[in-house]
Amino acid sequence: MLDDALIAGLRDLHSGPDRGYHAWSHPLALLDLFETVRDRLDDPLAVYCAIVLHDAIYEPRGRENEARSAALAARLLDGVVPPASLSRIVRLIEATARHALPDDLPPDEVADMAMFLDMDLSILAASPEAFDAYEAGVRHEYREVPEAAFRAGRAAILEGFLAREALYLSPWGREAFEARARVNLARSIATLRDDPTAPA
Repeated sequence: MLDDALIAGLRDLHSGPDRGYHAWSHPLALLDLFETVRDRLDDPLAVYCAIVLHDAIYEPRGRENEARSAALAARLLDGVVPPASLSRIVRLIEATARHALPDDLPPDEVADMAMFLDMDLSILAASPEAFDAYEAGVRHEYREVPEAAFRAGRAAILEGFLAREALYLSPWGREAFEARARVNLARSIATLRDDPTAPA
């Protein structure tokens, strides 16, 4: 949907020693899911572009990654995609900061954003081996953080997700991912908290 030169540039942005989980393999995995649901989307172009651009700017301890990635998308795609789709792309990327639907989101964008955000969190429902590799990738991105501090901080983040009434925002996401994700999260939290009763 985007030209080869633009995709090559985005792939380059996703490379480098600081990237662990948030490498080019992440949007590629989401694009596989995208292909399975594209017929259900109101604006598949917007969702596709948000997938390949939402982590274009990623600094592990940066607080404005999402806003900066959205701004980059607005600049790179100006004149490339229709203005209405570009506005949606920016909102989709910005929403990854909280993984929640904004209160002021136009009603016709709700379903697409819910599915996009669910795709972004689909890794939580991966096989135990793939989930452990994801956690190792996150640890790599925070490798400068001392182990005890990382464990406490990571456990708190995962506990925040687990405390949600629903991890996933769309019926599709809840059916496909919810149960497995909760098992993975509970297992990882127990490991991070050094619970000897944690399942292997």
